Amino acid sequence: MPKTILLTGATDGIGLETAKLLASQGHSILLHGRNAAKLEAVKQTLSAIPQASTVESYVADLANLTDVEAMAKAISAKHSKLDVLINNAGVYNTQNPITSDGLDVRFVVNTIAPYLLTQRLLPLMDAEGRVINLSSAAQAPVNLEAFAGGVKLSHGAAYAQSKLALTMWSRSLALALGEDGPAIVAVNPASLLGSKMVKEAFGVAGGDLRIGADILIRAALSEEFATASGKYFDNDSGQFASPHPDALDPQKCEAIVEIVEAMIHRLT
Repeated sequence: MPKTILLTGATDGIGLETAKLLASQGHSILLHGRNAAKLEAVKQTLSAIPQASTVESYVADLANLTDVEAMAKAISAKHSKLDVLINNAGVYNTQNPITSDGLDVRFVVNTIAPYLLTQRLLPLMDAEGRVINLSSAAQAPVNLEAFAGGVKLSHGAAYAQSKLALTMWSRSLALALGEDGPAIVAVNPASLLGSKMVKEAFGVAGGDLRIGADILIRAALSEEFATASGKYFDNDSGQFASPHPDALDPQKCEAIVEIVEAMIHRLT
């Protein structure tokens, strides 16, 4: 049965490959991107796929939480139900790592924005729905002072911490919602796939993007993930696995949720 699926970061890399595959399967795709021209080009490409159903586009800069709020409102105004949210968009290397609010852009885009988007769209999702959060094999203990903008981090450190923080709130929210909410799963799509992010960050061609797209689609649609809420899937090993130990610590996870919610309250 065709699903209505929101995919962030759909104009490049794994997101674009995932969007193409979902469109070819006849699902209704809500595309997100930061660049309006690139987003429109992707929308036209996907709309031309013979099996494609509805293709919509939403422009938002995830480094700006006001944009995230506006996108959620626009989607909610047009749709009464959302089956799947894939929080794919992310940032690693950037010339401007500090936002206008004084925060590290990796934490804002990779951790806070997907939390805010998920929370705002939960009213559209039922217990059969799914939230798939793009995690990473790179996970490092979160420096809460850095998370709050008080300490500057290297690209790698900020990325690894932001991805662990994402994995931590994924588990915390899944446990809080229980059987009443959608399944919330964090997924490492596989290390060093050939995305623009990987090429710029590490200077390597990277692996086949289809590997990442395939696991995101499995996580979003297969029965295998229907009862996986709160779990972490590691596509490097091809199985559900234990994330960083901090993601299994309820108190540490709650601390991440509290600081994320405090930032959202301050910035929106």
